[in-house]
Amino acid sequence: MATTQLTAPSISARRLPSFEGLKPSTVSVPLVGMRKGGLSLGSFRGRLVVKAATTVAPKFTTLKPLGDRVLVKIKTAEEKTVGGILLPSSAQTKPQGGEVVAFGEGKAIGKNKVEISVKTGSRIVYSKYAGTEVEFSGSKHLILKEDDIVGILETDDIKDMKPLNDRVLIKVAEVEDKTAGGLLLTEATKEKPSIGTVVAVGPGPLDEEGKRKPPSVASGNTVLYSKYAGNDFKGADGSEYIALRASEVMAVLS
Repeated sequence: MATTQLTAPSISARRLPSFEGLKPSTVSVPLVGMRKGGLSLGSFRGRLVVKAATTVAPKFTTLKPLGDRVLVKIKTAEEKTVGGILLPSSAQTKPQGGEVVAFGEGKAIGKNKVEISVKTGSRIVYSKYAGTEVEFSGSKHLILKEDDIVGILETDDIKDMKPLNDRVLIKVAEVEDKTAGGLLLTEATKEKPSIGTVVAVGPGPLDEEGKRKPPSVASGNTVLYSKYAGNDFKGADGSEYIALRASEVMAVLS
C-alpha cells in the first residue's frame, strides 16, 4: 500500500520561537483523486498530514502572552444538536468564544501606553479565523491580538455583548417571507439582509497618539452595512445579530 505524506509548514516556525517544548500535532486526512503531472493518486490510499495546533510539552506550566496578545481557553464545540443528535466533526460549529486566561502588557502608540481592555476570567467573542491554536495544559487555547476580540459577553445572550474598539453589534432586520407579488419564499431563496439596528457600539478606534476616536454610529441607528462583513450570531430568542467594524457600516438610514 502506497502512502503519500505532505507536511504543511510548522506554526511554531512562523508564530512562536522554535524550541523543544513546542511539538506540532498532526491530523491525517485521506487523499482521494489528487493528480500530480500524469500520476493519479485516486487509485491508491494515501494520507495527507496537516499541522494542527502547536502542543506545549507538560514540563512548561505557564504561557505568558507578549505585547497586545491574549491567551484564550476555547469554548468546546457542540457535539450534539438541541434534539440530541450527534454531529460529525465536519458539521460541528467552530466555536468563536472562550475565557481569557492570560494577557500581555499592552502596546505603545506614539507616546502613550495602551493597556489590554480584557481581564483574566473575561468571557469573550473573537473573529472566526483569528489567532494561533495551542494545546496547553490538556486544553485547546488560542493566542490572538486584542484587536481580534469582537467583544465581552456580559451574559449568555449575544444581545448583551459589549463590543470592543471599533466594533458594532447590530440586530439584523427580519427577512421577508414573500416577494412583492405575494409569492412565499423558501429559506434557500431568501436574500440575506444588509440592514439592521445598532444595539451597542465599542469605545471607538485608536488614533496615531493612542487616543480613542468617537464611533461613527450610535445605538438605535438603522444602518446599511457591507453584505459579507463581520461575524454572525443568533440570540437566545432566535434573532440574528452581526458584529462588525464601524468602517464596514456604509450608511445611516432615517
